[in-house]
Amino acid sequence: MDNTMTNTMPRPVYLVGIGGVGMSALARYFRLKGCPVAGYDRTASPLTRKMSEEEGIPVAYEDDEREVDELYRTPDNDPLVIYTPAVPPDNRLLTFFREQGVALHKRSEVLGMISRGMKAICVAGTHGKTTVSTMTAFLLHSSGVGCNAFLGGVSTNFNTNLLVNPASPFVVIEADEYDRSFLHLHPHASLITSMDADHLDVYGTREHLAEAFEQFARQTSGALFARKGLRIESREVNGYYAVDERADYAAVHPRVEGAGYRFDYASRDAYIPDLHLTFPGRMNVENAAAAITLALHAGVTPKEVRRALPEFRGVARRFDVQASGKVIYVDDYAHHPREIEAALTSARELWPGKRLTAAFQPHLYTRTRDFYAGFAESLSLADEVILLEIYPAREEPIPGVSSRLIADRLTVPHALVSREEFPGIVESRVTDGVFMTVGAGDIDRFVPAFKKMFTTD
Repeated sequence: MDNTMTNTMPRPVYLVGIGGVGMSALARYFRLKGCPVAGYDRTASPLTRKMSEEEGIPVAYEDDEREVDELYRTPDNDPLVIYTPAVPPDNRLLTFFREQGVALHKRSEVLGMISRGMKAICVAGTHGKTTVSTMTAFLLHSSGVGCNAFLGGVSTNFNTNLLVNPASPFVVIEADEYDRSFLHLHPHASLITSMDADHLDVYGTREHLAEAFEQFARQTSGALFARKGLRIESREVNGYYAVDERADYAAVHPRVEGAGYRFDYASRDAYIPDLHLTFPGRMNVENAAAAITLALHAGVTPKEVRRALPEFRGVARRFDVQASGKVIYVDDYAHHPREIEAALTSARELWPGKRLTAAFQPHLYTRTRDFYAGFAESLSLADEVILLEIYPAREEPIPGVSSRLIADRLTVPHALVSREEFPGIVESRVTDGVFMTVGAGDIDRFVPAFKKMFTTD
């Protein structure tokens, strides 16, 4: 796929669903390679506006082939057309390209082709993979090892989801299990953070999901690491990591300091005392243990880890503290019951005794149908819950499935509100304590307004 030249001209690249974080990383990669790049997405976002206004990548918002420049429409130009499975199969642009005889490539397929011949360090898991892969990339980038990276979130340190370093043989990749995408990858080393039931619209059962992770493990040619407690049967696991318990690779003696943590890292090969993680959230101590393990395996030294870790600033929408006045406002991407539990538990630990209000937007009808009881249990860790209706993404409504399924099972005070009511309800009800917006849909569109609301002069 590094064949980005057609004769002597750069190969044009068109991305259907360019606004996705993973897709935008590919767009930026091919742009850096000198290729003409453009794309389509259903709605404008800060990410698509940044690409079109600052990075010279045109983005169209109409599902209409007439909006596509002739350069990408002409089969003789051999356009590389990439799409994300989040785009519905009846998308008009995809239909047009098929009818023109243009081959369509999934994002994961292209990522697998780009990473061939490189030492791919892949992080998989139903949650935690974005932070672990971003932290791993940061540790490598900050060392003499260096790395390339395709990330599933925007690094706060780099303000991008892509790193390119031709001098380094390593590429860090967030390996997405959705639609079995990660099976296009053949890692040099990999780490699995979690294997909770999810994406059952694709896998059907928890067992089929586990089978895909087993296949991913088998495709790893080198070292395989996993969170303690995960069961991998298809090949040897080189070591398990954990926080505050016995493991091959462990973050031990974690203690809160300010909005972050100090801890010691202990493994068979290294002991690094008194590390400082300034990024909040207890789950991130565990994520740090995973990232440090991968970084040391790639050749980063303990001294380089110690120096770099305090400088890690996290990932957009991952326990992302937006304001810290009378109201502490945190935005988080959590969209699975276990992720929500981790986020709310971390908030309780960092700000004990403060009232905690969580605003949640469920993502997908199928996920809500499968996990509504778990959502209610996790959200009930808050003192009050504000629920928005389901963000459908690629799905059509399912009869009988709505946010009411969650609301009816909450054990704390709650309100089920429309998008129009949402800002006013928050302003009237949240006057102190901790407020969190949670979800993988478009709840993040409210972040700037809430940040302004809760930022004190």
